[in-house]
Amino acid sequence: MSQPPSRHSSARRNAEALMNRAQKRETNFKLEQEREHEAIALKTARLRELRLAKEAEEKKQQAAASPPPRAPRPRRSKQT
Repeated sequence: MSQPPSRHSSARRNAEALMNRAQKRETNFKLEQEREHEAIALKTARLRELRLAKEAEEKKQQAAASPPPRAPRPRRSKQT
């Protein structure tokens, strides 16, 4: 004859089930955090590339638009 399940074994099963659920939640939370971190890193890299490209374009336009700097004229001394 088999013995009826003891209270200790059922309590142990319940505790293990709770622990497994908690571990699963923690694992899912960590994975979600990692995904969010990667998404933010990708977004930051993309925005950095766009900003650098824009700055390079502005620099190129500014160089083309402004006349080259002239050499300063030598000063003449006053004659009295």
